[in-house]
Amino acid sequence: MIGEADLIDKKLVMVPGPTNVPDSVMYAMLQPMIDHRGADFHALYSEIEANLKYVFQTENDVFILTSSGTGGVECAVCNLIGEGEKVIVPVFGVFSERLAEKIRRRGGVPIEVALPWGTAPKASEIEEVVEKEPDAKAIFLVYNETSTGVTVRDLPQIGRIADENDMLFMVDAVSILGGDHLPVDEWNIDVCVTGSQKCLACPPGLALVSVSPKAWEKIEKTENKPMYFDLLKMREYASKKETPFTPALPLFYALNEALKLVRREGLERRIERHKRCAEAFYNAIDALRMTPFPMEKENRSNTVIAVNVPDGVNESKVREIMREKYNVLIAGGMGKLKGKILRIGCMGVVSQMEVLMTVNALGNALKDVGYPVNIEDCLNAARKIFQ
Repeated sequence: MIGEADLIDKKLVMVPGPTNVPDSVMYAMLQPMIDHRGADFHALYSEIEANLKYVFQTENDVFILTSSGTGGVECAVCNLIGEGEKVIVPVFGVFSERLAEKIRRRGGVPIEVALPWGTAPKASEIEEVVEKEPDAKAIFLVYNETSTGVTVRDLPQIGRIADENDMLFMVDAVSILGGDHLPVDEWNIDVCVTGSQKCLACPPGLALVSVSPKAWEKIEKTENKPMYFDLLKMREYASKKETPFTPALPLFYALNEALKLVRREGLERRIERHKRCAEAFYNAIDALRMTPFPMEKENRSNTVIAVNVPDGVNESKVREIMREKYNVLIAGGMGKLKGKILRIGCMGVVSQMEVLMTVNALGNALKDVGYPVNIEDCLNAARKIFQ
């Protein structure tokens, strides 16, 4: 028997992933185990595959990897990049730094376009680098830098630059796909990667990858691919509606249900909901007399709200109070931003209720540490967006 001490208090999870998971998605994981080489799994795989293409807005091949989103990005790197090959990588946060490091460890040569954190790469900047580096084989880009709350709004133009120069275009969309616009085919994206635990509101543990015909041409020539992340092997098994290795069956059930919920809501409506909730958060932040970390308004993320910590405020204490007193979880800064910013996940099932609960908890926690706040003004600022 489970005792009261064994139960974990349920809190509102507003970190930038994992996110709150709908009950129907959680219950889906209770389905019985099946043979992952049998007809039941083939049907499950087919349904997931079709719904993934809807979310990615693609006719390209899609794959489900039992791994984190980081594993999905590593898979892309290992299949697309060979020894000594040059790749253009804008670096403007922790995850774009990691992307460059993955390429380096693979034996590739990352051409890093270093930018101030809080800014996003411009298409014109990338075009200049492409002209200076004619030997570069690809552009690898983080669409939504989770560590800084910055979205690259020039992504469509950068995809066009890659296409016009016959370069591969890989996009890390781990913290944004399903929460903002990302038509993979229209934007000339050859490989796109996301994770299950963010805007799709599914538990963590799956990476989702789309692969274009142009990418397959390169993958077929790439040598020394790791066995587990070999996309050619995945394609072979996908033709049978299977995975090369044992899949995390409960997570496949969960993903299937989560994608059904996306379909039911409609992708455009889902994206608009994320946008409205983000606007409400930014309105409330302004009322709190705090400032977003992204330097340009147009690059503020709709899925990760990053906010500068006011002078004299201890961000870890604020998060502790929010967690222990108000039962709301948000994140702090990463890397060189540790202690300097707060990050709020605006992902998945987020709605007016989650926004107002988070704003209320943040405002009260700030008040508790001595920062002057008018809670009602902050809540009203957020409510305006939903009226």
